[in-house]
Amino acid sequence: MTYTEALEYIHSVCWKGSRPGLSRTEELMKKLGDPQDSLRFIHVAGTNGKGSTSAMTASVLAAAGYKVGLYTSPFIVRFNERMQINGCDISDEELARVTEYVRPFADSMEDSPTEFELITAIAFVYFKNHGCDFVVLEAGMGGRLDSTNIIKAHSVAVSVITGIAMDHTAFLGDTAEKIAQEKAGIIKEGVPVIFGGAHTPVGAKEGECEVDPASCAAVIRAKAQEMNAPYIEADYTRLSGVKTDMFGADFDFEEIKGLHIPLAGIYQPYNAATVLTILETLNKKGANITADAVKRGLAAVKWPGRFEILCREPLIISDGGHNPEGIDAAVASAKAYFKGEKIYLLSGVMADKDYRHMARRMGEVACRAFTVRPDNSRALAADEYAKVFEDEGIPSEGFATVKEAVFAAARACRENGKALLCLGSLYMYGEVRAAVEEYKAQNDK
Repeated sequence: MTYTEALEYIHSVCWKGSRPGLSRTEELMKKLGDPQDSLRFIHVAGTNGKGSTSAMTASVLAAAGYKVGLYTSPFIVRFNERMQINGCDISDEELARVTEYVRPFADSMEDSPTEFELITAIAFVYFKNHGCDFVVLEAGMGGRLDSTNIIKAHSVAVSVITGIAMDHTAFLGDTAEKIAQEKAGIIKEGVPVIFGGAHTPVGAKEGECEVDPASCAAVIRAKAQEMNAPYIEADYTRLSGVKTDMFGADFDFEEIKGLHIPLAGIYQPYNAATVLTILETLNKKGANITADAVKRGLAAVKWPGRFEILCREPLIISDGGHNPEGIDAAVASAKAYFKGEKIYLLSGVMADKDYRHMARRMGEVACRAFTVRPDNSRALAADEYAKVFEDEGIPSEGFATVKEAVFAAARACRENGKALLCLGSLYMYGEVRAAVEEYKAQNDK
């Protein structure tokens, strides 16, 4: 099997869509000899912040000398990003080899696995083959019925729930408490659980936060008590000296001074507080993660698509905020960095997201919008999205392709001395980045 054939098989139309449940994954993993049972996991669920938290945790563990697997979704540019060991993506050759190994077991199942379930199985085999000391395992949409949740208590070092926001309500429930209950489904008997969302979300406006952190914490705490699992909250008050700009953040975390992360977004130090709480918990369970490893690991972390600078002239930034809490955080970052100066916005969203909230909040920092339709069947049409911005008093124009939108927006930014924020679905990040690179190549000659 070649790399191309492996991807064609993984993305084959014969796989079903999102079908919550663990029975198919359990059957497939049993056929494969349950490779996940020999691994040690940090299991990360939550609505926002999962990816950044997972990437920082994996980077520090690698700096501490461990062999660390990282499983995330979705990928940003290449599929291989979804499975990494010590910061290196799975190679094309190995992805093909492991997929070829897994295929006959998956094909033998009467109830075929979903694409996500198949990818999870491939990742478990890959990480076992390489003898990873830890695997930072990012859950998919939910938690309780997510295919990553087949891992057993003896294999989990710590469970993490980064925060709760209103997203995927059709699957997870129509209240924050119901969503919290689904996320809390990853909590295992006797395994410590860390909750990073017990504080008001970064950027949320006073009185307008649609999620009550205290009520979500109560749900998660109750589940932890039921499972005899130590409940730990990430404490933001332990952060001090926080300084952020578009190139990252500097801060202290109690006795650990002089920390730096090269990730922009004023919310990232708070994600780091969750990470540092994870690392403390691992040390209490026998890990050896020094302050020096923490400094080196955080400073080396890479996580694209989160308030990432794609171009400096004109200034073009990409952020993956796609639900109300994510948008609030992006708006707060834009206000902090641009200090009242209005910017341009390029955006595309899924039709099932609260895009009216996005347009309303973005009106606080944006004076012009360029809209696109991400390459996804669930995406909102560009012209329809442009009208939503027009209704909020923001001049807007829809474009047929991401490239056309990027070129038009970049030209307008240069002509008017504006910065551009590309915001919305992570599904369009790859296209946006490619278009920006093409624009730079044509205009830097």
